[in-house]
Amino acid sequence: MAEAQNTPAGSTTAGSIAVAAESTVATRMSAPPSFDVADFPVPHGREEEWRFTPLERLRGLHDGTAVATGSGVKVAIDAPEGVTVETVGRDDARLGRAGTPVDRVAAQAYSSFAQASVVTVAKDTVLTEPVRIAVHGEGGVAYGHQVIELEAFAEAVVVIDHTGDAVLAANIDYVIGDGAKLTVVSVQDWDDTAVHVGQHNALVGRDASFKSIIVTLGGDLVRLHPRIAYAATGGEAELFGLYFTDKGQHQEHRLLVDHNTPHCTSNAVYKGALQGDGAHAVWIGDVLIQAAAEGTDTYEMNRNLVLTDGARVDSVPNLEIETGEIVGAGHASATGRFDDEQLFYLQSRGIPAEEARRLVVRGFFAELVQQIGLPDVEARLIEKIEAELKASV
Repeated sequence: MAEAQNTPAGSTTAGSIAVAAESTVATRMSAPPSFDVADFPVPHGREEEWRFTPLERLRGLHDGTAVATGSGVKVAIDAPEGVTVETVGRDDARLGRAGTPVDRVAAQAYSSFAQASVVTVAKDTVLTEPVRIAVHGEGGVAYGHQVIELEAFAEAVVVIDHTGDAVLAANIDYVIGDGAKLTVVSVQDWDDTAVHVGQHNALVGRDASFKSIIVTLGGDLVRLHPRIAYAATGGEAELFGLYFTDKGQHQEHRLLVDHNTPHCTSNAVYKGALQGDGAHAVWIGDVLIQAAAEGTDTYEMNRNLVLTDGARVDSVPNLEIETGEIVGAGHASATGRFDDEQLFYLQSRGIPAEEARRLVVRGFFAELVQQIGLPDVEARLIEKIEAELKASV
C-alpha cells in the first residue's frame, strides 16, 4: 500500500481518489438525543451528520415513508447454556438503557418495532461457545431492537450475522456489567440491494471490557453508528472495523466514544478497501473527553486502501477534550492507492498478479480479522474478500 500521510483538514488527493480527512472539533450532539421521532426534523442532507449520506437511497427510512411489512427480517438466536433469550414488548424496562437515539432514523426504529429480543448472560457465567444471532432479510421493510446484557463478571462472545435483502433500521443495546467481558462480531453480508441503518449503544460497567468488531461487506447502503459510554471507572472499549466497498456501494461508519467517567480507555481501528466506480466509504470517529473524565487514555485510527479508480473515501477523525488531566489522546487517518511497486516486487518473485494482489489486501486486513477469534467466521470473511477481489480482475 502506498500510504498517504495524515491529510490536512478539508484536503483531497488528485485524480479519481477523493479523500477528506478533517480534524475539526466534534460537537457533543447536533440535536439532543430523544426517543421521539418528532424531536428530529426530516434531514435534507446539509446537516453535519447527514452530509455524506445519499438520502435518496435510504428508501424512506429517514422521512417516515418506509412502512414495516410482514416480510421484513427474521431473527434466529442460538445460545448456549447459561444464556436467557426473551422476546419482549415495547414496555420492557430493559430497552433503551444503553443509549438514546441521536438521529431521526434511530428514533424511527425505536418508535416502530413491535417486539425486541433480550439476550442475558447470567452473573459469573463464562461462555465457551458464542451466542449466534442470525438476522435474515426477506425483501421487506423492518424495524428492530435488540438488547445484549452481561451481568457482573460474565464473559461472552456474540456473533450477529446480517444476510439477505431488506430495508432495515435497528438499534442494539449492549449493557456490560461490572467486571464483565463482551466481544461482539457484527457482520453485514447483505445482498446488493439491501439498506441497513443501525445505532449500536454500549454502556460499559466498572472494570468491564467491551470489544466490537464490525465487518461490512454487502448491501447497497449501510450506515452504522457505534456509541460508547461508561457507567463507572476502569472501563475499556476496543472498536475494530473492516469494510470492503465495491462498485456503487455506500458504507458509512460513524463512531462516538463518550469519555464521561474518570480512568477509562478506548481504542478504535478501522480499515477499508475500495474498488469500482461510485464506491464510497465514510468513516467518522468522534471522541469526547468530558471535564470529569480525568485519566482517560484514547486513540483512534482509520486506514483506507483504494484498489481502483472511481472510488471515494471521506475520513473524519475528531477529538473534543475538556480536561488536560488525561493519560493520552490521539487520532490518525491515512488513505492510499494500491502500491504498484509492491505488486511488481511480488510478481518479480514469480507470484502471479492476481495472487499478489490478494496477498497485499489480505495482509492489510490481517490484524483485524485475527481479532475475531472464531476460525469459521474468519475463514468465511477471507473467502468473501477474495471473491470480491477476483470479481474485479
